[in-house]
Amino acid sequence: MTDIHRIYRRVLVVLAALLVVLPAVATAEVRIKDLVSFEGVRKNQLVGYGLVVGLDGTGDTLQNSPFTRKSMEGMLERLGVGNLSADTLKTKNTAAVMVTANLPPFARRGSAIDVTVSSLGDASSLRGGTLIVTPLTGADGEVYAVAQGPVAVAGYSAQGKAASQVSGVPTVARIDNGATVEREIKFDLNSLRSVRLALRTPDFTTAERIHDVINGKLGSGSSRVLDSGTVEVERRGKEDIPGLMASIENLTVKADEPAKVVIDEKTGTIVIGEHVRIDRVAISQGGLTVRVQESAKVSQPKPFSVGNTVVVPQTKLKVTEKNTKFTVLDGDVSLQDLVDGLNAIGVTARQTIAILQAIKAAGALHADLEII
Repeated sequence: MTDIHRIYRRVLVVLAALLVVLPAVATAEVRIKDLVSFEGVRKNQLVGYGLVVGLDGTGDTLQNSPFTRKSMEGMLERLGVGNLSADTLKTKNTAAVMVTANLPPFARRGSAIDVTVSSLGDASSLRGGTLIVTPLTGADGEVYAVAQGPVAVAGYSAQGKAASQVSGVPTVARIDNGATVEREIKFDLNSLRSVRLALRTPDFTTAERIHDVINGKLGSGSSRVLDSGTVEVERRGKEDIPGLMASIENLTVKADEPAKVVIDEKTGTIVIGEHVRIDRVAISQGGLTVRVQESAKVSQPKPFSVGNTVVVPQTKLKVTEKNTKFTVLDGDVSLQDLVDGLNAIGVTARQTIAILQAIKAAGALHADLEII
């Protein structure tokens, strides 16, 4: 067998193209805290509606944003400025915004959290603006924090009479520590009789391994697997729940993963899991090439004749097809063999995606093929 045949034999399943991302270490151990989330330890989303003022003519057009006008009228009326007509408010220095934030678990009254400010109207930029006092409510309608402060914009927008330049998104801004927590979410960890660990990626094998590690640390019967996504750890007596969580969150386990191939067609990125396997299959990749060459020829009339000089387009079309052959790929090929072969021959992203889809359709690819 020649070197080329040996390369083709190992290669033409072509898994990975412009970019192949491999697991760093297949048998790496991961901390439990990186695989699960603890019951009750979660963040809560907050949202509010407010106004950003002080913009340099980049705010909402009041004619196109009636909600901004109404908000300004209401704010000024509360501040003692009333009886404003529609013709009076013509400012472009104000923008209506939605303010969002995440309330961390166990956040206490008076602590500061970050907020994100997003334009709601037709403002072109929030740069240089200041957010006016904005209550932030939770899903239950209660106010949990109040936001205010100067906004920080990463993008910019500049324009002239004949050109404009925009970088990033100047209509979205942040305020670091821009909100103050006003209400706490009542939750007492020590009132729990057990702690449930929710796996971020449900898997029976990983759940069983977490169960075994916890029992090895705390003793037999300390935990049980409820399902593929939940492991319950029992509290014994008056044991401190935070201390119990601290004692198990740094234990390490070998996380299992399903066989999966993820393809991003927009960027040509392909990510392959370690457990991907392929049965014995014959593969042939087409080699059709179409070349079109355009040129122009000037046609002039003969001397002392009547006529006009014209440009005559000429097109040369050439179609070539390589003599492709079928290549037989033996079954149970490892990921390393596939990648080594791919690196030796080189295949484009589009060819790789097409071959993967064809192998999956043939039933020879034993993995989930996910296209995003």
